[in-house]
Amino acid sequence: MKDDKILNPLSRRHFIQGAGAVLAGAALSFPAIGKSRQLTIISNRGNVEQKLVIERLAREFGKMAGVNVVVNNMDHEAHKTAIRNYLVASPPDICFWFSGSRMRTFVERGLFADLSDLVEQQNYRQALGGTIGSVTINDRQYGLPTGGILWGMFYRQDTFNEHNLTVPKTFDDFFLLADQSKKAGITPISMGTKNMWPAAGWFDHMNLRINGLDHHMALMNGKIPYTDGSLKEVFDLWEQLINADLFTPNATSYAWDPAAAQLVQKKAAMMDLGNFIKYSFPKEDLDQLKFAPFPTIKSDMPQYEDFSVDSIHVPSGAPNIELAKEFLSYFYQPENLAAYLEPEGNLPARNDCPPSNDAIVNMIAREMKSVQGTAQYYDRDSHPDLAREGLKGFQEFMVRPQYRDNILLKIERARQRIYG
Repeated sequence: MKDDKILNPLSRRHFIQGAGAVLAGAALSFPAIGKSRQLTIISNRGNVEQKLVIERLAREFGKMAGVNVVVNNMDHEAHKTAIRNYLVASPPDICFWFSGSRMRTFVERGLFADLSDLVEQQNYRQALGGTIGSVTINDRQYGLPTGGILWGMFYRQDTFNEHNLTVPKTFDDFFLLADQSKKAGITPISMGTKNMWPAAGWFDHMNLRINGLDHHMALMNGKIPYTDGSLKEVFDLWEQLINADLFTPNATSYAWDPAAAQLVQKKAAMMDLGNFIKYSFPKEDLDQLKFAPFPTIKSDMPQYEDFSVDSIHVPSGAPNIELAKEFLSYFYQPENLAAYLEPEGNLPARNDCPPSNDAIVNMIAREMKSVQGTAQYYDRDSHPDLAREGLKGFQEFMVRPQYRDNILLKIERARQRIYG
């Protein structure tokens, strides 16, 4: 998932500005700290309303803790470069970043502090459920997941009602949907792979449903060859869907948003995407937008999903690590985290946050409660160079599945080059 798309209005990571109306939670009890002390936070938020919430929470914490809290908000793109420098040269007390592979890079360099004690003290494991894995390395936590995108199957309820379509719950149901949709004269699954990444979502879902989370993350971390026999069923079943004409013809000609427009215009039945698809819909049609998890393939496999979640961290060189943890315990209260996430419409990582003003967020939050573990998304979980080869390969596979062996061999060569 390319994070340089985050502020692009045509991006899967774009969220319109909204109102963060939830008030802060009950005050915590903090030790007296001298007024001369300062807590520095570096934020990368582009949403104006969200920045205001961060500043409010900083003021409230500062007043209670008796410290001066400074929030430095950086341009999102500039921050992706700056963090590599300031974590070494002049680390703040708190910074915002990404979980998963992006976090791992800094953990392996010793630049993010271990927050496992805070996680245990505040009982965050229960509140996070399967999402805790996104900030866990070797059973230790190096950040707190804030909120993000849950990926799955979106559809219009009125389209399904009009054509008596069936929401697929198992893999075989995809073929029933294909038959029903074609009889109705619409595309079963809208797909746009011009920018390549949407095809990777199908690979993630198929592999998580067939091989599970541990296998998937081992593959993402370069520990399993792409030519391994465990992936044969993934591509066999995926090829069946391609050959059944489940997807948009000439999908490489479309970016994700024109493909989403097919769903909006009732020309397609479903689309595998994140909840940002709602920004393709007119306001008056949003009540028709529904979410369903990707269908089950193996009945005994726990439910694992792609949940692309951002996170908040304490640099290991922070001047005030204990004070930073106190701020996190305040920021991470359910009411405060919900208020922070409300303006950009992200799904909270905590499962005990109050309901959102956004019905779509509430709908996918209910589904999230049954998820046993989460990945990020293919190009957020993989090494960047390997992700580029994988994205190209998955796009080509959806056009020429008969070239599977050559495609996987190219990806495997990239894995060997990167990981040795």
